[in-house]
Amino acid sequence: MGEQNMGGQVAGPVHAGLSSTARTRHRRLREQGRTDRAELTEVLAAGFIAHLGVIVDGTPMVVPTSYGFDYETLYLHGSVASRSLQTGPEASGLACVTITLADGLVLARSVFEHAVNYRSAMIYGVPRLVTDPEEKLRGLRLLSEHLAPGQWDYVRRPSRKELAATALLALTLDEASVKVRSGPPDDGESPDAALGLWAGELPLITTWGDPVPDQGLADGTAVPGHISVRAGSRAFSPPR
Repeated sequence: MGEQNMGGQVAGPVHAGLSSTARTRHRRLREQGRTDRAELTEVLAAGFIAHLGVIVDGTPMVVPTSYGFDYETLYLHGSVASRSLQTGPEASGLACVTITLADGLVLARSVFEHAVNYRSAMIYGVPRLVTDPEEKLRGLRLLSEHLAPGQWDYVRRPSRKELAATALLALTLDEASVKVRSGPPDDGESPDAALGLWAGELPLITTWGDPVPDQGLADGTAVPGHISVRAGSRAFSPPR
């Protein structure tokens, strides 16, 4: 384990590299591939919805779910009734988890050169159902603090009944691939540059809005500071 950092996550070695396997090796658009483990951490820290791809009864299933993580493990949240989260002899085996962040459109001088600026991570592994109570609480804390830093200590903790009704999957980060595209179109020095057409980037910037109080709140209930401070800040960006 590494040292603790913001959001309850765990930092690992500064210059650790990503795995290179038959599944994670960059074959297409290699210049967009990243090999530093820190790049994976940045994508995970910036996003908060993962897509879990599994095979259930011979049929592909992709499920969106929230997550938390430390340097070694990705924790995925779900209900015990979710068929995609079951493990055992009938389990789906290998899973693929993706996180994708769209940063804007790349508008070129030709349709062929159009692109999207993005950050993405793809993680492979065999998920395990977390049953140890201490690890389950720790994983849920990582998940909660990733989504809303400060919320775990502000609200009531899960009861024993609620923990029993909650499934948590753990997936190692040993086999992962990261790709990032940024910058302008690639046709600035091509013959199409003489067409006189506008080309460039159209950034996509998402910000958190003002907190909307629940109608059942008692008069005078203030918005906690860890929530109000996020209003107007950029989403899909790692906390600084």
